[in-house]
Formats: sequence, structure tokens, C-alpha cells
Amino acid sequence: MIDLRSDTLTKPTPHMLQTILTASLGDDDRTHELGRGEDPTVNELEDLAARITGKQAAVLVPSGCMANTAAVLAQVKPGSTLLVDEQQHLLLSEKYLFDPDFGRMQLKTYRHDEHGQPNLDDIAAALDAGGVDLICVENSHNYAGGAVVTCDRLAAVHELAQAHGVPVHMDGARLFNAATALGVPAADICVHVDSLMFCLSKGLGAPVGSVICSDQETILAARRIRKALGGAMRQAGIIAAPGIYALRHHVERLQEDHDNARAFADAIAGLACTRIVGDVVTNIVVVDVSGITDDPLAYCERAAEHGLIIRPVMKRYIRFVFYLGITHDDALEAARIVRELESAFAR
Repeated sequence: MIDLRSDTLTKPTPHMLQTILTASLGDDDRTHELGRGEDPTVNELEDLAARITGKQAAVLVPSGCMANTAAVLAQVKPGSTLLVDEQQHLLLSEKYLFDPDFGRMQLKTYRHDEHGQPNLDDIAAALDAGGVDLICVENSHNYAGGAVVTCDRLAAVHELAQAHGVPVHMDGARLFNAATALGVPAADICVHVDSLMFCLSKGLGAPVGSVICSDQETILAARRIRKALGGAMRQAGIIAAPGIYALRHHVERLQEDHDNARAFADAIAGLACTRIVGDVVTNIVVVDVSGITDDPLAYCERAAEHGLIIRPVMKRYIRFVFYLGITHDDALEAARIVRELESAFAR
């Protein structure tokens, strides 16, 4: 079976797992100066993440959902108004910030264009109308087909935000995919946002963990919220060590995933009724199969019978994600199955 549901399905490599056995450990929840814990490996990871993103400080949390939640709550209070992309992951999938029993955030949305770039007119209009407390962007943009927001567009968003005294938070779960696609250091992207998070456990291949990066004051607040959310950990160096390895050894190999996604997309590009949504620039390909069926779940079930595991996103689309462990041959075989399915549904 070829499983292309998500890059969360990566498995840690033997070298990555070996780092756990030699990691120096301590209690990350016994905090001292600047809220830092006693686990030296966690502190090393946080310092490395801060340097790579060009921010003052960082904090390790168990999950991407907790990272976005803590980063937002570190900057605005429950009941504040967030301006987010209408297809943003923290709105459509995480949702907790907008839960009336939890984050209680109020919602304003902006659109993106066919290339996944935030609509500046939408953002400017929302800011001019007033009441926006935080702008959220996503890079790379999951449901926009893994689209990458350019540094120029991020700079324009940040300029608008600064003019209105509003901070910008970036869901950078796949930050390093975006940096790879743009051919720039991660810090060149992160300079245009006030806070960000990235996942260690997606394309980077670590088993668990995400990191929030920002200024020292915001990170101190995020540490307090992490604890309130149950995310304070003890000997978390066993999580941090694979994360350090991932940042040092797995960033450059992300291009392989992008190449495999491109090979898959090229192999199905000529199909009459299976349409690729947006540009294929990272490790994600989103496909619209409404030309052959109005039931994408049935399509996925038929794909599984042929040896391909995929799932619908946003009800009408299907997502294919390429990651560590998926080979070029897997990508081409997945494309063969998609071509076969178009013929099968047409009969």
C-alpha cells in the first residue's frame, strides 16, 4: 500500500532514533531564568530553532495544534478577533481557538488567489474597518495545494499589519518546505511575521513535536499557556534530540519530496476529468475529482482497493502528500492508479 494521506506518517530514521539513547535529559517543567527548564537537550533545540528562524526565543510543545493555540493566546485574549485565510488549517481543522467553550475567538476571513497568495485588498479592508487583533497566515498553505506565500507578499501583509498596530502569526507547520521551494533561509520568511510555529513531525521526519518562535516576551507567555494546556513535559530531551537531528540533517532532503510531488502531478496532468488545484511547488498535490464523481470518499475507497491510501479534504478535494519514505517509484505508481481510476469511474 502507498499511503499518501499526510506527511505526519513519516517514520524516524535509525540515526534519528539513536540520538535518543545519548541525549542529556532533565526536567523541562522545572523552570528557572526566562522560563527555561532543566532539560539541556530541549534548551539546545529551542536555541537552534530561534537561530534558524531569526527570532529571540523558542519553546517546544507536543503538537502543531498546541503550538498555534499557545502562540495565538500568548498575544491576544479569548474573545479577540482573528483575521485568517478562509481555508486556513487552524480554522478548518484545529478549530479550538474559535470554540465557544474554549478560545472564543471572533472570526474575520480573507481570500487567497489561485497561487495561494493572501489577498491584500481583503486584508487592508478588514484592518481599515477596525477590530482585528491578530492576522494569521499559513506557509506553506496546506489546503491551497501546498502553495508557498512569497517573501514579498508576506512583507506586504506585515506592512499593512504594522500600520494598524496588529501582529502577524504564521502557521509554519511546513515552514521548511516553503523555504526549500523559495530557495531562501527560513529566517528570510520569518522576518515578516511576529510569531510562528513549525512542526518537527511532518516532512522533517521527527516522531513528535512542534516549536513556537517569537520575541522573548511572547515566548514567556507561550510557556505559561503550554503548561495550562497540559504541554509541560519532563525528560522531553527524548523528543528534542530527534528534532535537533531533523533540523540538521533533513531540511535539504525536502527537495526530494517536492520532486516526487511534481513527478506525480506531471504524470496525471493530461487527464480530462481529474484536475490539479493550484500550483504544485512543495510536497502536496490537491486534486479535484468532481469531474468523475460527486463522492470523493468513494473515490478514496476505490483507490485503496488498488493499493493507494488517500483521503478527502474540504469535502470536495483529495490530497496527496509526499514525504520521507515515499519513493519516486511510489509517486509514479500512485499516478498510474489515479489514471486507472479515471478510466474505471468513466465506465
